[in-house]
Amino acid sequence: MIPTKEEMYAALEERHGKELQKKLNDASVAVCGLGGLGSNIAVALARAGVGRLHILDFDKVDISNLNRQQYFAEQLGMSKTDALYDTLKRIAPYCDIRKDCIKLNEDNIPELLADADIIVEAFDKAEQKAMLVNCVLENMPEKYLVSGSGMAGIAPSNMITTKRVTKRFYICGDGVSDVEDGMGLVSSRVLICAGHQAHAVIRIIAGEFDI
Repeated sequence: MIPTKEEMYAALEERHGKELQKKLNDASVAVCGLGGLGSNIAVALARAGVGRLHILDFDKVDISNLNRQQYFAEQLGMSKTDALYDTLKRIAPYCDIRKDCIKLNEDNIPELLADADIIVEAFDKAEQKAMLVNCVLENMPEKYLVSGSGMAGIAPSNMITTKRVTKRFYICGDGVSDVEDGMGLVSSRVLICAGHQAHAVIRIIAGEFDI
């Protein structure tokens, strides 16, 4: 039996406290890219009780995704937006989730992400990352932006950090590793970086800012 909205909110409030949970409930976060980073970030934010999530990707679930992304074998072939939407609704049935199966570009980013308080960059490819980061910084300077850079291989976990680059721009990762350099993407290390990004979002919502 699914708990009521009031019961679920009360459970989160007990964990986080009234003040923080209200801030989380009132927040709006866009997650751009729903692969190893984005799917795990979205799950963490849904579990934390973020009130509005906007998930965006144009890809479909592939068997190669199952080692590190929040998808299941029976979801193969589904759009990632549809598959993750179903999972998030099972976790947080009262979360206001908007999904867009679309490829982001410089022309559609300002309109698609206009309603988000915080934008999360979670793309796989360097050129996509740079495009989104540059577009947001240049055209939407009032937005908070949390990006990921460097989480490949099996290097030590503590190499992954969160850095505040500017007042509203954060980068999480080791800053050096690349999927082309060796082993590729391992679920545990990708999850660590995703956790850094999700936690950076939660700290921003809470009004706690890294130096």
